[in-house]
Amino acid sequence: MMSLEGKRGLIMGVANERSIAWGIAKACAEAGAELAFTYQGEAFGKRLEPLAQSVGSDFMVDVDVTDDASLDAAFDALAQRWDSLDFVVHAIAFSDKSELTGRFLNTSRANFKNSMDISAYSFVEVARRAHPMMVEKGGTLLTLSYMGSTRVTPNYNVMGVAKAALEACVKYLANDLGPEGIRVNAISPGPMKTLAGAAIGGARKTYKHTDQNAPLRSNATLDAVGGTAVYLISDAGACTTGETIRVDGGFHVLGMPQYDNL
Repeated sequence: MMSLEGKRGLIMGVANERSIAWGIAKACAEAGAELAFTYQGEAFGKRLEPLAQSVGSDFMVDVDVTDDASLDAAFDALAQRWDSLDFVVHAIAFSDKSELTGRFLNTSRANFKNSMDISAYSFVEVARRAHPMMVEKGGTLLTLSYMGSTRVTPNYNVMGVAKAALEACVKYLANDLGPEGIRVNAISPGPMKTLAGAAIGGARKTYKHTDQNAPLRSNATLDAVGGTAVYLISDAGACTTGETIRVDGGFHVLGMPQYDNL
């Protein structure tokens, strides 16, 4: 039931080999899926190309998720290549690095709007365009969140608000698309050593704290997140939708640090 043989999926948001999106892509490829990729800008495209080739993919398209024409062109190209789409992994988020430190109170209007647009609303835009390619056979839409959506996390600031909005989008899209057999879920890993994670102020302290205090005394790994994605995309996840699945070593259950770390 965990096989993805015969399934085709689009992976959006691979920045490098340490990206969560890459961990998911690699796991999906190992489970038998055929993959396509998007990237933004020439520099990310150069990083992505050898990774895509390593999993047998020759389809890469440059996409700006804030540009409707760019999204339309990408999905038109995908539709010309494949007659259907089984899953999309949306691993896209952004906020001005200068506002991922200090107080949320100081979030600028411009960065609030931009963070919400890229980190939350883009998932809706992607879902709208993926829908016609999934409507006959069903499919899976998958995005990435973080605990800062439900609990105040130092320096996460506007990204916490954006992730809360993203998780609400997951629920509403799940309800809209469920009758057509399209499942919509989010994975919420703990802190990970990624390019995106490094932009958040105090990232090393956060990583160390969760690693020392999570019930499993470990942060998430790319393999663990990738395996969770395979479950959600595969037939084993057939009755799971509207969920945010936490892959954080159990850190989200804690009310306080472990006794020795108080």
